[in-house]
Amino acid sequence: MEALKSIIGKVATGATLTREETALAFDTMMSGHATPSQIGGLLMGMRVRGETVEEVTGAASAMRNKMPRLEPACDAIDIASTSDAPLCSVNVSTCASFIVAGVGVPVAKHADRAASSASGAADVLARLGVKIDLKPDAVARCVAKAGIGFLFGSAHYPAMQRIGQIRTALGTHTIFNLIGLLSNPARVKRQIIGVFSREWVQPLAQVVKNLGAESVWVVHGSDGLAEITLTGPTFVAALEAGIVRTFEVMPEDAGLPRCRNDALESGNADIDAVALQSVLDGAPSRYRDAALLNAAAALIVAGRASTLQEGVAIGQESLDRGAAAARLKCLIAVSNA
Repeated sequence: MEALKSIIGKVATGATLTREETALAFDTMMSGHATPSQIGGLLMGMRVRGETVEEVTGAASAMRNKMPRLEPACDAIDIASTSDAPLCSVNVSTCASFIVAGVGVPVAKHADRAASSASGAADVLARLGVKIDLKPDAVARCVAKAGIGFLFGSAHYPAMQRIGQIRTALGTHTIFNLIGLLSNPARVKRQIIGVFSREWVQPLAQVVKNLGAESVWVVHGSDGLAEITLTGPTFVAALEAGIVRTFEVMPEDAGLPRCRNDALESGNADIDAVALQSVLDGAPSRYRDAALLNAAAALIVAGRASTLQEGVAIGQESLDRGAAAARLKCLIAVSNA
């Protein structure tokens, strides 16, 4: 407790924390040994000053140490994005996950219920019949048998419930919006990460490098989407072979047409569930195009495609032959078994 007070005092002066200091502070918070005032003070102090790569690395390390471990019987990939980006779209990353799973790439996706968006991945999956509140061993069984599993964040982090109430009261982005994306219990080494701000694209790629990731794309759409967008350029920082490089991608790079900002707006969980099922059933739409674009990037990260155009072609086959839809059907059965 005294160490935490000292760390809060340091942040109050505008100084930055070392990786070790941040890990200690967040371990204290997530162990239940900090007051709401201390938690709120530290989070806001870091938010106002601006978090550093070392601090995010330390906080993510502490969170990973606190969470239960999921042991899938395969090398899975994750396609994750913040649900509180400036623009909220239909559940593109969720749809892309089924496309990727249909190709034969196992997916262990971090999911949660909606925070500020109209519908989160967990809400949509529940409408489709997937059982969400599963223990880690049950999720691992889903990944092994269905090729895809969803980790319902709130269920896996009991220590986070109290902190979640404080974050809601603060009503602004905090470091937890970043480290949640980095704390998949499956300890995935390959990932697509959509972030809420362009300023975090390159730094977060440095963080995942510090955490031992192998192949990661951190992305932010120029329209504000926390994913690869169809409306214009997407800013990307890619971790490949231990090196981070930055670039932009366009929908045309994947052979896909652009669309307007409002073409992918989220409705509610019921509407989004129908839309996702229609994509898996083969219906053409802008939603299908967006999911294919993000699935193509995931296939590059997974080593199954060399270019976005190749990834889109592979993803189209997953949809057209019913493989993606079969993954959802299997997931529903396995999760409810």
